[in-house]
Amino acid sequence: MNLQTPTLDAAVESLRAEVTGSVSLPGETGYELAIPWNAAVPVAPGAVVAVESAQDIAATVRFAAKLGLRVGVQRTGHGAVPLGSDVLLVHTGRLTECVVDPENRTARIGAGLIWQDVIDAAAPHGLAPLAGSSPTVGVAGFLTGAGIGPLVRTYGLSSDHVRSFDIVTGSGELIHVTPDEHAELFWGLRGGKATLGIVTAIEIDLLPVTHFYGGALYFDGADASAVAHAWLDWGADLPEHSSTSLAFLQLPPLPQVPPPLAGRLTVAVRFASLAEESDAKSLIDRIRSIATPLIDAVGVLPYAALGAVHADPVDPMPTHESTALTNELSHEAVDALLAAAGPGSGSPQTVVELRLLGGALAREPEHRSAFCHRDAAFSLFTVGVLAPPMVDAVVPHAETLGRTMAPWTNGHALPNFAPSVDPEKIARTYDEDTAHWLSALADTHDPQGVLAVGQVMRRIS
Repeated sequence: MNLQTPTLDAAVESLRAEVTGSVSLPGETGYELAIPWNAAVPVAPGAVVAVESAQDIAATVRFAAKLGLRVGVQRTGHGAVPLGSDVLLVHTGRLTECVVDPENRTARIGAGLIWQDVIDAAAPHGLAPLAGSSPTVGVAGFLTGAGIGPLVRTYGLSSDHVRSFDIVTGSGELIHVTPDEHAELFWGLRGGKATLGIVTAIEIDLLPVTHFYGGALYFDGADASAVAHAWLDWGADLPEHSSTSLAFLQLPPLPQVPPPLAGRLTVAVRFASLAEESDAKSLIDRIRSIATPLIDAVGVLPYAALGAVHADPVDPMPTHESTALTNELSHEAVDALLAAAGPGSGSPQTVVELRLLGGALAREPEHRSAFCHRDAAFSLFTVGVLAPPMVDAVVPHAETLGRTMAPWTNGHALPNFAPSVDPEKIARTYDEDTAHWLSALADTHDPQGVLAVGQVMRRIS
C-alpha cells in the first residue's frame, strides 16, 4: 500500500487527533526519528508516531488494523531491520519513566530509556541494573531479546531479572504481564523480541553492585595467536564471578580511536569480575603475562563505566553483522579463526568476537523464558563497517568465515545478535517447541498480524 495518497493523508489526520504524541509523514519534522543506529538498514516507514503514552501505542495499533497496515517499534535502532511504507513506526523515545525503589531494589523503567539512564538513576542508591555491553542501547529491545552483558556468567540473562512488563498487543489491548498474570506472555516476552507486543514499561530487579574489576587488554596483532590460544585455555576454568570475550579489532584511524589501536589489527581481551580485587587481578594477570599490552585498561571501575569493557561505538554507522553459537572450541577452532580473521588474513571485519558463555547463563532461572540455547559454549559475532574501501568485501568474508567455523557452530543464534526479517534466520534463535508456542501466542494476541513486522517469530508458511 502506498501511504502517500490523499486518502491516507486524511486518515493520518484522524490518528493525529487520537494521540498526544506526534505523527510525521516523510519529509515532515519528526520523521528523522526513523533513522536507525545501523545506518545501512533501509528504514522508510509510512509514518513515524513518537508516542507519549501506552494509549498512544494502542491507538496507533487500532488505526493500523483498520487500514490493513502493520506497526513496528524502535528506540535506538541498534537491531534495525528493513521497514517499508506499509508500516507505521512507533518511536518510544518519549516514554522516559524511571522510578527507583531502593528498599525493594527494583526500578520501573519506560521503554524510551537507554541503559545509561537506568545506570545513572540507580547508582546513587548503590544499585545497578544488569545492563548490556553498550549503555546506549534501548532497554526494551535488549530485554525482549533476553540480554547478554559483561556480567552474564555471574548473574545470567538480563531478562531473568525482569519482574513485569506493560505491553500493547497487536489487538490494541493494554496488558500488565507478570509471572502470575498472563504467565504465557511473561514467558514469551523474555526472548521473543517484539513477537507478542510493544513494551511500554518494565519493572526490573537491581543489583547491589557499585564497582567491578575489569576493562580490556589490547595487544598487537602479532600476538594474536599466542593471546587467543592462551585465552581459550584460561577461560576453560574461569570462575562464575568473571566474564570475558576475545575480539580481533581493526579500528579505523579516527580521532576517537586511541592511536595505538588505529589503522591496525589488534586483539582485545575483555574482562569483568565481581571477585575481590586481588583475586580478579590474579586471574587477568595470567593473560597479561602472555604478551605486553599496547593498552592496559583493566582495573577497578565504577559500575557506571560498564561500557568501557567492550567500548562499543556510540555514533551511528552502516554495519553488517553476523553471528553464530558454538559448542566447545578446540585449539584447532582457534587456528581456523586466526586464519580467517587474524594476521595476514585480509579480513575486512571491524570486530570478530568470541564471547565466553556458561556460568549462570547455563542454568534455568526461577521463571522459564523463550530464550533458548543456554547450553552454548561461546557466541561468535562479526561486525563490518560498510564503507570504502572494504565495503564490497565485508559480506562475502563474513559468509566465508561462517563456513570456516561451521565444524564448531551449532546452527543457532542469540536474538539480540541476529537482527533479520528472514523467517528462517529468526527461527535459528529458538528451538522447535519455542518457535511453535511463540507463533501460537502471536496468533492469539495479534490475529490480524498487525505486529508481524521485523524480527518476530510467526508461523513459517
